[in-house]
Amino acid sequence: MSDFTKTQDADGVATLTWDCTNRSMNVMSEEGFAHLNTIVDSCISDKAIKGVIITSAKADFAAGMDLAIISKIKEINPDNPAQGCFDMVMKIHHIIRKIELAGMDFKTQKGGKPFVAVLPGTALGIGLEISLACHHIIAADNPKAKIGLPEIKVGIFPGAGGTTRLVRKMGVMAASPFLFQGKLSTPTQALAAGIIHAVSSTPLQDAKEWIMAAKDTDLIKPWDAKDYKMPGGSPYHPTGFMTFVGASATVNAQTMGVYPAAKALLSAIYEGASVPFDTALKIEARQFTSVLMNPSSSNMIRSLFINKGALEKGAVRPAEVSNQSVRKLGIMGSGMMGAGIALVSAQAGINVVLIDQAQKCADKGKGYVAAYCDKGIVHKKITAEQKDALLARINPTINYQDLADCDLIIEAVFEDPNIKAEVIRNVEAVIREDCIFATNTSTLPISGLAKASTRPEQFIGIHFFSPVEKMLLVEIIKGKETGDRAVAKALDYVGQIRKTPIVVNDARFFFANRCIIPYINEGIRMVKEGIEPALIENAAKLMGMPLGPLQLNDETSVDLGVKIAKATKVAMGTAYDNDQADEVLFWLFDQGRLGRKSSAGFYEYDVRGKRVGIWQGLRDQYTQEGANLDLIEVQHRLMFAQTLEAVRALQEGVLMDVREADVGAILGWGFAPWSGGPLSWFDMLGAGYAAARCDELESAYGPRFAAPDLLREMAEEGDAFYDRSTDQKIV
Repeated sequence: MSDFTKTQDADGVATLTWDCTNRSMNVMSEEGFAHLNTIVDSCISDKAIKGVIITSAKADFAAGMDLAIISKIKEINPDNPAQGCFDMVMKIHHIIRKIELAGMDFKTQKGGKPFVAVLPGTALGIGLEISLACHHIIAADNPKAKIGLPEIKVGIFPGAGGTTRLVRKMGVMAASPFLFQGKLSTPTQALAAGIIHAVSSTPLQDAKEWIMAAKDTDLIKPWDAKDYKMPGGSPYHPTGFMTFVGASATVNAQTMGVYPAAKALLSAIYEGASVPFDTALKIEARQFTSVLMNPSSSNMIRSLFINKGALEKGAVRPAEVSNQSVRKLGIMGSGMMGAGIALVSAQAGINVVLIDQAQKCADKGKGYVAAYCDKGIVHKKITAEQKDALLARINPTINYQDLADCDLIIEAVFEDPNIKAEVIRNVEAVIREDCIFATNTSTLPISGLAKASTRPEQFIGIHFFSPVEKMLLVEIIKGKETGDRAVAKALDYVGQIRKTPIVVNDARFFFANRCIIPYINEGIRMVKEGIEPALIENAAKLMGMPLGPLQLNDETSVDLGVKIAKATKVAMGTAYDNDQADEVLFWLFDQGRLGRKSSAGFYEYDVRGKRVGIWQGLRDQYTQEGANLDLIEVQHRLMFAQTLEAVRALQEGVLMDVREADVGAILGWGFAPWSGGPLSWFDMLGAGYAAARCDELESAYGPRFAAPDLLREMAEEGDAFYDRSTDQKIV
């Protein structure tokens, strides 16, 4: 069945309606383009048709290209995948260019038929690229709709003409946020930016009126006009030259040079701006092909789109358990974490009971939500009425009896087993028999905490990351006795609050902290070795880490690091091997330098709390002349410290699914998104190289870099993590 259907009215206006019947939103496939090509040809050749409207049968126009197809694009021509990719992209360019020219005689620029894109709602990626080729774009007056080109966020860039057309339409400076940041706009914002032509409450009617009144000159795109000049200047225009120099510096500063798509996008813009339009499309296709041939793009698409989407849709949810959506949530503890959980839950329409020891503390937690809403009102993201409705869902109280009809409890009190045990007993005395109890611990073993519960099969960990309202990942931890209904309840709840879950088995530090802590500690170890702190920090950022290990420690607080180190040393005894990092950390703690919260840590801060540079006292205490390492050596120590823990977690059964390792790492602590995650990064390196590098690092720095048996086995067999998986579960 075709994704596009054509109807024609008595006035000769044809309407092409996009409707992927087996999808909730329209996505473009290879078959979809074939359908579109055929139907566009029929409209252009039919003399009875005066003009064409392209719209959607759904509430939205399009979600973009089917990225599952893009991720497998190398299979089109196995013998020459680059040529196969380039040929496919050029075929798409030909179809879209056909819409743009619409039967026009290119020499006389007459005889074309007007095409109008009518966007009932969201139009992303290829949906907007097709629209940009139309002669007029009208969006419905739908404030919830989003219009834009978000491809850069999944490791590619707009490669179906969107890059070339948007730059020639708006100029490099104006187009940059939409291309390099993937900025999305409401219809009103898109109109103000000059991306679309009109916003209407009667878009189909307006489209027909525009078609009936259109003249030949209305169908000539600016870049096809004989006197066209690029807004803001081309690369060799005095004004344009400065723009392109600045753009290059900005892009490299923001990406640290590790995102292939950003480099290729900049090249497509720069090279394409100096040649005729059709040549620019070929350049765009060539650069787009180069990105798709880079494993970074396929890894990013796999992790950030395909696997992330699968986890959000319940890929690891116990299938036999019925819907467990939360109706009423009880939150124990109204500090920053508890208040954040209350906020996102109320935003999802869930009624919340927010309990603390004192009423003023519970009220303060609700006040956090109110303050968040007030900021949203200032930025026009919500209305006062929406704020009132959200706050009405939150009941701050000290009365445990208010929990009686809750179906999920989340405990977010101090990281003290005795305090948590007391809360568990008090809560279980009043809640229903079928209520699930979750603890939001970041370090304490779930199975140990569950000993305070009379129903351990209904006890589970739900680990949020701070700040809750901003962080996308939620780590769900199964204790030894946790049952499937508790897992399903946690997953359904995370789905309600629109976050991405991973499910892990109980172990010290679970998964995320298990990997983050070695990253931080490796950076601190190098400080103790006398290595320049700025080298450590910049080495991490040049690998795509959002924060260097020292800055990350400042953000999470030095005193928390000290607390975790002491507790871990007690638990591990003689097996503990982090004394080098502890010396530096404890020294900072004794100096009263607790990180950002005290405006003093590894970094110096100004009176406004802004980070201004590495604290000179740290250098004076530890830096040694001649101690510095090669950049790659520093980078590998930082990256292998994290990645080897991910491999060990998989080997030990803490992780049960390779998808959760990569998605969790990127969303949880920002592990080099360009790589697709730690296991994808090792797949890029190759197990053989990774194992050999482990041997070198182990010899130089100790057993923490020893290759896990799983990696060693993969190296011997020539395997990759994603090659060894069945339905993404490691076997």
